Amino acid sequence: MPLTFYPTDPKLAIFEKVQQYLEANGFLVTARDLARPWGGFFVIDETQAQQFAQKFFPGIPAADLRISGRLSPKILIVQGSRRLSWQYHHRRAEIWKLVAGEAGIAVSPNDDEGIVQSMIAGDVIRLDRGQRHRLVGLENWGMVAEIWQHTDALHPSDEDDIVRVQDDFGRSVL
Repeated sequence: MPLTFYPTDPKLAIFEKVQQYLEANGFLVTARDLARPWGGFFVIDETQAQQFAQKFFPGIPAADLRISGRLSPKILIVQGSRRLSWQYHHRRAEIWKLVAGEAGIAVSPNDDEGIVQSMIAGDVIRLDRGQRHRLVGLENWGMVAEIWQHTDALHPSDEDDIVRVQDDFGRSVL
């Protein structure tokens, strides 16, 4: 059953709906963050990376997603008219899929922000290590499945591996 979001849905209702969806699909949520000014995220148990890949990225075996070691699955929730920071990472590549709602993405090989391209449910985007990117909420909430593809087995990526070039919410940048 597909998820349906409405622009007037309160944030907590969206997160409860997504949590129920994830649990109904057998995923163990190990952490969630509703405090992000753009929305928030759910962290899925890393032992379920293969199951997560099969559900959200069918036809792409988890082994083909691995660059250097483990994979870290997440679900991003972006609120309409909000943007994540313009950012890149030193120790991970990412693969995204718009699962429900609507969102846009801007990408660029350098610090000049690219044009926001609307995503359609089912669109898969691959982001290389170092590639600048930004997830953008359009008019409605958006749900994006994300897999962190760690590029350094000895130093896996974490939330500190976000290099912000620009941020709408006053968080530190370069």
